[in-house]
Amino acid sequence: MAKDNESNEQKSFPITQWAEEDRPREKMLAQGKKALTDSELIAILLRTGVKGTSAIDLAQKILANNKNRVTELARLEVADLTTHYKGLGTAKAVTILAALELGTRMLKEANNDKEDFIKSSDDLFHYIAPLIIDLSNEEFWAIYLNSRNKVIKSQRISIGGYTQTSVDIRVLFKGALENGAIALAVAHNHPTGHLEPSKADKELTQRISAAGETLNIKLMDHLIVGIRPDGRRDYYSFTENGLL
Repeated sequence: MAKDNESNEQKSFPITQWAEEDRPREKMLAQGKKALTDSELIAILLRTGVKGTSAIDLAQKILANNKNRVTELARLEVADLTTHYKGLGTAKAVTILAALELGTRMLKEANNDKEDFIKSSDDLFHYIAPLIIDLSNEEFWAIYLNSRNKVIKSQRISIGGYTQTSVDIRVLFKGALENGAIALAVAHNHPTGHLEPSKADKELTQRISAAGETLNIKLMDHLIVGIRPDGRRDYYSFTENGLL
């Protein structure tokens, strides 16, 4: 059935029949890629519209349904797109999500190619956010540091569900000892966008801090990151809020 949908889409709204202002490929060639809006870039990935809807209109609809934010769109799965947009087949959905995943990996790659120093909560946020901020499930990460607060290694400790993840403190400090860390920072994401720590978050932070004191490995900060309901990428710092 998906193949038939794709076949129908190929016949609908060929780019040569679009109005001049609705031809994003030509606009990119004439003005450069940065001149295109998010919906125009998505329209290029779609290539054609679906019955009764141009590629531009479909792209605008998809974005509008995701708060007009690419980061929200990147959280979707193929089934989310094919189910909610009539006539949008698997091939188009895969193309969109593959392009978004490449963008995410580009940020992670750039993050890995430079030396990172964590000297503030803001430094920690900019380091960890590309890894976890747009995930649809919680992940807990440790960032191991040397005596100059340079990142030795970052490591995912656990993967959880939409609202929680469990953490084995033994695994957390095993990584610190194996990498010769003098200090560490930890972080996890809240997919809900509500960044206030739960009682469990606070208790876990205190347990990590106490274990670190025993091993003479300082816990610099615990960050909760996420995309707030208003679309703002933000964090909650235990250190900045006097909880460490």
